[in-house]
Amino acid sequence: MTEMTSRERVLAALDHKETDRVPIAMVCGGINPPAMKDLDEFLQRTRGIDARCYINSFLDVAEFWVTGDFNQDVDMWGVARKEISYGVGSYSEIIHYPLREMNTLQEIRQHAFPRLKDMNVEERVGEIKYLRKNSEQAIVLANANLFETTWYMRGFEQAFEDMLLQPDLIHFIMDRVTTFFSDYFYQILSRCRGDIDMVFTADDIGHQDGLLLSLDMWEEFIKPYHVRINEMIHNMGARVIYHTDGAVSEAVPGLIDMGIDVLQALQFSAANMDPKQLKDNYGRTLCFEGGMCVQKVLPFGSVEEVREETRKLISILGKNGGYLCGPSHFIQAGTPAENIAAFFDEARGF
Repeated sequence: MTEMTSRERVLAALDHKETDRVPIAMVCGGINPPAMKDLDEFLQRTRGIDARCYINSFLDVAEFWVTGDFNQDVDMWGVARKEISYGVGSYSEIIHYPLREMNTLQEIRQHAFPRLKDMNVEERVGEIKYLRKNSEQAIVLANANLFETTWYMRGFEQAFEDMLLQPDLIHFIMDRVTTFFSDYFYQILSRCRGDIDMVFTADDIGHQDGLLLSLDMWEEFIKPYHVRINEMIHNMGARVIYHTDGAVSEAVPGLIDMGIDVLQALQFSAANMDPKQLKDNYGRTLCFEGGMCVQKVLPFGSVEEVREETRKLISILGKNGGYLCGPSHFIQAGTPAENIAAFFDEARGF
């Protein structure tokens, strides 16, 4: 098979066709700065190349984020964050939920939700057009996380309480969030038809051992809003890549019905998450991205165990196409650099 461009490789895989090699992506992933520093030092010492050049030599997907910048003190939703150290690095954690203390729908209506007219659509479109012209990578537009944005404003526990005690409040916020993302992304997608390959949507609905909420509650409070935005994305000619962490195997049929094309993260260290079952049961219609375990295999496995797991994931999930190989989330500080390199080396050469 002749060598494909990155974009050709990704699009063929999404059409369930086998490719010259498995596409490699880090959607909603990446390498945290301390681990990237270690990887850079390792590659400079052993191969005479830096980490950025190494990764750019095989990464097939470029993410274009137009919302959700966590590197600011207060974001456009009024959510305040602060850098919290975990030792060698830090994460931006929420310190203020602007809607948490509001008790009535009237109060919430007064909140300064972001407005489409305040978003610089033309500038974003120009940046995407430039990226499309100058890159052979597939482009992912990000990020529409509907329930997560809702609880970022309302508070995690309060949002779940609202589902039981004040459903009109949670529906109102979800509607406002969905309307904003749908209108904003429509303005970009309509001007960039054919340039954007996937739109990244997200809502974590699982934890290590199961779902965060019942399927009935998910059907009522979360699914309908994703159906709305997914229909718009498909009408604009792009695919939907959807992120959720955790043990979500029982929700997969509903996610397919919701309109997703690619299931992302694939936390196989969570309960009842099995790559073969996912591929056998849903792989004829659903594609997959991620899967390499950042909880156990990458940080604590041997180099050969990392290589073996990589081969296993590609052999199972990549059969007849339909798989973009990548880490299940951000590769964390303390992950051995030789393991990171072994993972990507094996994926690009398998």
